[in-house]
Amino acid sequence: MFTLAQARHLMATLCPRIDELVLLRADLAELRADLAGGSQSPHGGLAEVKGLEARIYGILDELNEHDIQVKGVAPVLLDFPGELDGRPVLWCWLEGDGEIRWYHRLECGFSGRRRI
Repeated sequence: MFTLAQARHLMATLCPRIDELVLLRADLAELRADLAGGSQSPHGGLAEVKGLEARIYGILDELNEHDIQVKGVAPVLLDFPGELDGRPVLWCWLEGDGEIRWYHRLECGFSGRRRI
């Protein structure tokens, strides 16, 4: 369980890794598109696809090790288990958010997001 302050602090600490994830995701998308079109890619070939995937999975594993729930990678969507007014919630961060400013009840999911 994270307090809101703990979740925000951890998110700020992990921002460089999230930025790296976004860059790797874009490189992988371009590489796959180039290979599917039969053209050369500045990002490499099939071996580089596997390498990029491994690096992405490594970052996702790191997030999971912090007990962060990864709900999406395109866009990146992260949930941090917490509690608000005695009720279990998930502090919710979506790619593009400056900091954690949303939460939702466990049973409501993304569609139940509310501003903190």
